[in-house]
Amino acid sequence: MSTILIAAYGSRGDVMPLTDVGRRLRDAGHRVVLTSNDELDEEVEACGVEARRISFEVQGDLDSGADAVKLAMQVARPAGIRRLGNTFLDVVEDVDADAVLLTPFTELPGLAFAEARDIPSMGLRLQPLSATVAHLPSLFGARSAGGALNRAVGKTAAAAVDRLYGGAVSDFRRRLGLPRRSAAALRRRRTAEDWPILHGYSPSVLPRPADWRPGLDVVGYWWPRHDETWTPPQSLVEFIDGGAAPVAIGFGSLMVPEVERERISQTVREAVVAAGVRAVVQSGGAGLRVPDDEHTMTVDTVPHEWLFERAAAVVHSCGAGTTAAGLRAARPAVGVPSSGGDQPFWARRLEALGVSAATIPRPKLDVGGLAEAITAAVTTPELARNAAGVAAGMSADDGAGRVVRQVERLLER
Repeated sequence: MSTILIAAYGSRGDVMPLTDVGRRLRDAGHRVVLTSNDELDEEVEACGVEARRISFEVQGDLDSGADAVKLAMQVARPAGIRRLGNTFLDVVEDVDADAVLLTPFTELPGLAFAEARDIPSMGLRLQPLSATVAHLPSLFGARSAGGALNRAVGKTAAAAVDRLYGGAVSDFRRRLGLPRRSAAALRRRRTAEDWPILHGYSPSVLPRPADWRPGLDVVGYWWPRHDETWTPPQSLVEFIDGGAAPVAIGFGSLMVPEVERERISQTVREAVVAAGVRAVVQSGGAGLRVPDDEHTMTVDTVPHEWLFERAAAVVHSCGAGTTAAGLRAARPAVGVPSSGGDQPFWARRLEALGVSAATIPRPKLDVGGLAEAITAAVTTPELARNAAGVAAGMSADDGAGRVVRQVERLLER
């Protein structure tokens, strides 16, 4: 039995898809350790995967009106990566790993960890970040800048990352007794060795670019596991069964100031009533609250797999995991992305696939626009047909299985 360390950190959408990978590796006979944040370690354990908690407190008071995106970006600054990376190394110091799987926030300390232990590693990503003519890196916006510029931006971004985090990389290597190497030199070595990076989304949703180097592969989605003893609240079952299929509305782990929370909650409620539909609203990180009556119901954490299958359409922020769940359920979408991450990229992709009734950037969300988009989502047959076609293509994927096979090839080297 080998011990596989899955080095993860981030929001629910960053961590919980990896429970699928962890369970499949465990079922294949391996011990699996998955790092997570303070809020998710119990959920990870409930999925049958050993969890190690990484504590990283974001400084700031959301209710003061501070920008939540800026607060969340603390971890991405060089000082944040140093702090997170050193905490990660403390947490996994006693893990006798035979291989390590690295996600973006833990990649830099994790690469040093793997080299110091002389064990194989590979990357796991939920969005495309590598340079290609096909599109910009997913964190750089939704629209293509043209083939040559797309690739140039990707290369420039990679070089900027190496410069930004070069000091942190040196610190991690010094701590672990490794020889001094620049971040750029280490990247060149990984590229020359075709260091594997597996992307956990479906090629039916976004094909693998033809100009990616060997080792960069798109393998299919990884689906969050949940506590197998979970059952839906009876009140939620009764609401769903009490009329036409509701629209599912939620914005994931998004954190917002109180004034924005109230604005979104009121906008959602009024739009649902104006559209003449019913809705289940997931409170999420934003803490949304709408009245529980014949029109709307607020719920906390409910597995997307269960909820979306019972929905007529899904209004969401276009995070990678929620986008995946909506497509898997073959439901039309309304995208409400926030800026500063990959959400605009996936919102644009939903439009290209012909499954999105509209994209409404969150700051521009209003009652009239949302009501019109919801109406289109639940009444346009073409959207439903396109969503069913994408779901059929995704059904052929075995994303977690592809990871297991790659890990076992690494272990044989």
